[in-house]
Amino acid sequence: MAEIINLNKVKKQKARAEAARAAEVNRAKFGRTKADKTRSEAEQDKRDSTLDGAKLDDTENPEE
Repeated sequence: MAEIINLNKVKKQKARAEAARAAEVNRAKFGRTKADKTRSEAEQDKRDSTLDGAKLDDTENPEE
């Protein structure tokens, strides 16, 4: 004979597993300390200023 399964328990297990996966993604996405966020922001600012400094200026001869 086949084993009897309670479908409500299976649904709840599936929902819990999905919630755990979503929590794991959110921890990776939002679970950074303030120091990490500040460091990342400083690195991004430095990259932006470096790129802005390396831009070529096309306004030297606007008539061409």
